[in-house]
Amino acid sequence: MQPGEICGLVGPDGAGKTTTIRMLGGVISPTAGEARVAGFDVVRQPEAVKARLGYVAQHFSLYEDLTVAENLRFFADLYGVPRQLRAEREERLLRFSRLTPFRDRLAQHLSGGMRQKLALATALVHDPVVLLLDEPTTGVDPVSRREFWQILNSLRARGVAMVYSTPYMDEAERCDRVAFLASGRLLALGTTDELRALLPGYVLAVESDEPRRWQRHLAGLDCVEDVQAFGDKLHVLVAGVAEEAAVARVLAGAGAPSAPERVAPSLEDVFMYLRRHEQAVRRPSDGSQR
Repeated sequence: MQPGEICGLVGPDGAGKTTTIRMLGGVISPTAGEARVAGFDVVRQPEAVKARLGYVAQHFSLYEDLTVAENLRFFADLYGVPRQLRAEREERLLRFSRLTPFRDRLAQHLSGGMRQKLALATALVHDPVVLLLDEPTTGVDPVSRREFWQILNSLRARGVAMVYSTPYMDEAERCDRVAFLASGRLLALGTTDELRALLPGYVLAVESDEPRRWQRHLAGLDCVEDVQAFGDKLHVLVAGVAEEAAVARVLAGAGAPSAPERVAPSLEDVFMYLRRHEQAVRRPSDGSQR
């Protein structure tokens, strides 16, 4: 990873996102291979890694009986931040996380979004160069989620590298590179454009008030590579122009309510395709680690 890069770990529950984050953080040891953070081996040099690393857990794990400011001071002491720097750094992080008005509020009385911003602030108290975030916006309201990403983008501009795990495809779109994981395996790693390039052919969108019925109808056609339901729409993957025309004819002949329309593939289209064809997938980049 490069300074200021956000790498997303994306996949369903059980894909291996949290396990990967914990290995990079030195919480658990890898069973094979090696991992480096900021140039240091996570197994042989764990203390050097931890000194350069910030970690935001999936679930709030700070001290609920301490105030916002007291949590910051506790972690500053834990990380050995010099005393002459603590007051300035506390004020900067409170402003940065927009928690200044709540500095004297107990952590147990914070909203979900404010808790995650406090967790992020404590993870930054020692000025890490790499930040690990394990599904930090799960269960957070949309406004707080947007504010959280605004804070991350400012960290990106300052050169902090981040590994960000998420089950949300819209958050994956915000990342510089994305790693698709499933059942503990890496399906693909690359930029969003590189990942979309792995999808062969075209994606057709079909609107219907009975998407499941039309999904079953299309799934059995030789001209269809894959078909997925997205609300009241179907995304139909076809190999080429001839197959696109064949799908249009089938839909028209069966009385479909609308004609198919070619659309740009979503990351979810790509992920679902890769899960079905993972044995044939090649990585679009070498995924060199920071």
